Amino acid sequence: MDFMKLYNEWLESATEDADLIAELESIKGNEEEIHERFYKALTFGTAGLRGVIGAGTNRMNIYVVRQATQGLANYIIQKYGKGSVAISHDSRIKADLFMLEAARVLAGNGIKVYITSELQPTPVLSYLVRYFKCQAGIMVTASHNPAKYNGYKAYGEDGCQMTDVAAGIVYDEICKLDMFKDVKIADLDEAVKSGLIEYVSDDVYDSYLEKVMEQQVNPGVCEGAGLKVVYTPLNGTGNKLVRKVLKKIGVEEITVVPEQELPDGNFTTCPYPNPEIKEALQKGIELCEKVQPDLLLATDPDADRVGIAVKDYDGSYRLISGNEDGIMLTDYILSSRKANGTLPEKPVLVKTIVTTKLINKLCEKYGCELKNVLTGFKYIGEVILNLEKKGEEDRYVFGFEESYGYLAGTYVRDKDAVVASMLVCEMAAFYKKHGKSLAQVIDSLYEEYGYYLNHTSAFEFDGAAGMEKMNNIMAEIRENIPTEIDGKKVVKVSDYLLKYELDTVTGEKTAIDLPTSNVISFGLEGDNGVIIRPSGTEPKIKAYITAVGKDFNDAESIKDSLVDASKKLLGIE
Repeated sequence: MDFMKLYNEWLESATEDADLIAELESIKGNEEEIHERFYKALTFGTAGLRGVIGAGTNRMNIYVVRQATQGLANYIIQKYGKGSVAISHDSRIKADLFMLEAARVLAGNGIKVYITSELQPTPVLSYLVRYFKCQAGIMVTASHNPAKYNGYKAYGEDGCQMTDVAAGIVYDEICKLDMFKDVKIADLDEAVKSGLIEYVSDDVYDSYLEKVMEQQVNPGVCEGAGLKVVYTPLNGTGNKLVRKVLKKIGVEEITVVPEQELPDGNFTTCPYPNPEIKEALQKGIELCEKVQPDLLLATDPDADRVGIAVKDYDGSYRLISGNEDGIMLTDYILSSRKANGTLPEKPVLVKTIVTTKLINKLCEKYGCELKNVLTGFKYIGEVILNLEKKGEEDRYVFGFEESYGYLAGTYVRDKDAVVASMLVCEMAAFYKKHGKSLAQVIDSLYEEYGYYLNHTSAFEFDGAAGMEKMNNIMAEIRENIPTEIDGKKVVKVSDYLLKYELDTVTGEKTAIDLPTSNVISFGLEGDNGVIIRPSGTEPKIKAYITAVGKDFNDAESIKDSLVDASKKLLGIE
């Protein structure tokens, strides 16, 4: 790709956005900066697009969005004739603009578009696709990335994020297009007037909330429980719907973190709005120390994930990991539904391969079928879809991933922080009425099943050199499979790229029946483990650690040791 030629084309053609014009002018003569913006195009994959906002083919801007949407429009027309698409956005910088530009392109191709009049959570977009029987959906979001990022998630007609096959076809269409010459664009006002673009009415959001409410396990349990909650939407989309559903189930005392209440794509109160990191929850923790609630809820900007902190024995607030919250929710849902007689025959639980193995023990106890899928909630959605095709969707009970993504019910096909927030509060109220805090609940589960500690380390590799470095690291590991890690024997190797699983004790090698993914998993003796996975949406390699100990301190020591060992495995000092 001739990046200087592309740069000059943009100087001539990218004239509609003053910010882009100023940026292009500011980097004249700076080959390094020009190279960073033009050395490649953002790749359209199953997660759509994601990148830094700015000028260039390797940035998020109106021209990249338009080109991607024209590719999507070509795919829809080829497969369905015309069809319809639902679009929404979160609080990210330029997110509303990107939504409208995508809508204009689709309307320019004669495709009906349903758009939201204000920012909405990602699960709502998944719901809209199914509600309006659309052929696709677009959510403008970069989830929990730093403020300089934006993104474009694409959904299929089932409300799941696009499959590998569909994304591949769309990407092929995108690659054929000149983004300045080959994109059809309608006038926004005329498209709204003609009905090609239609704003979603409030009664549709009410119907979504009704579906969320149907997922209650013990309806009415929050009433009279005296549950106190501090909530932060992290300047994103969760504020209205999370507060509304909590009020509906009887949670009266909700205090919202004022600095993080209103939409703000700059996310000035934390380095990046990820409920997995302590810094993002710091304002909430500070408010908890004043208000003294039972728990803190934090939804990420597109409100598909929720993190929590709970009041500990000494009055301080303990951060609960995504695995721990998933363990508690799974146990609460299964035990309550069994007691209530609402647990289906042959219940199905779904988790990703990097999510805690402690769930295996809960599934054994309650007679559940556990399905392990690749990282990415679309794979959990596919399990629901396959059950639905067999008329068995009622068997699905719960699905989750370690990064705070949860879903009960089949009304959407993506993780949903609105329903998860409701269930966390219901669970907290239930145990509070039984004289137990959530800190006691998670500790009692560890005591019953074993101390499974999980930890995720993320290592950043920015820019063009970073991608090459990540590829080299993964190739090096595959060429030199370790026989032990931190003195613990490797008993199982699972390579999801080469699609094999090797039992190193018996020497038996079997095929992995999952889609191809660049992941290597090392099962260690004692049920410990290390999984290495490059992120699909960020320039990072992640190491997922499982440490199993006799007690918390033992597990913590094993975890710390495995973290150090994983760095050595990756060649990081």
